[in-house]
Amino acid sequence: MILRSCGDRAILVEYFDLAETMAFFASLRVSAPEDVEELVPAARTILVRHNGNSDSVAAWIRATEPADRAAAPATEPGVIAVHYDGADLADVAEATGLTTREVILAHTEQVWTVAFAGFAPGFGYLVGTDDRLHVPRRATPRTTVPAGSVGLAGEFSGVYPRSSPGGWQLIGHTETVLWDIERTPPALLQPGTTFRFEQV
Repeated sequence: MILRSCGDRAILVEYFDLAETMAFFASLRVSAPEDVEELVPAARTILVRHNGNSDSVAAWIRATEPADRAAAPATEPGVIAVHYDGADLADVAEATGLTTREVILAHTEQVWTVAFAGFAPGFGYLVGTDDRLHVPRRATPRTTVPAGSVGLAGEFSGVYPRSSPGGWQLIGHTETVLWDIERTPPALLQPGTTFRFEQV
């Protein structure tokens, strides 16, 4: 890992890849000392915001061991109900060599972990354990993707929290609200939490 100062109240920790980042984030989030104010994971980094005691925080980061990603989730995964009627479902089946039914089963029969958030408020990048669903983004992005659309891109699955442009392969949609400013926290998909998709 590489630690870089970000002003006098944050440290950016760089890791080798997403798997390493997720493993360290899982450990850091459960052992954070009082000096730490926020952890913001990304694909290969974690931003650690702190109260100014950078030496103590840096020592804690270096001393933290990565979690075992193979371990069972600490809490029961949440559930997102999905109608598997996406415009790209057949294309995903063709790209993966699966039937559409097998695509749906592969999506619903695994636990997904929110690796990090980004793109839009409430959008979480979910990582699963079954690599059969790794597919490229669409060659031509759509100018409008409806809110609630469930998609795949690379190693990730995600749900569009609002209507926006997007290039993910759409396999279904959900009525689950991903972003609600009246909820605490507003985003349903918090980094480090786990979810299952359930066919309606």
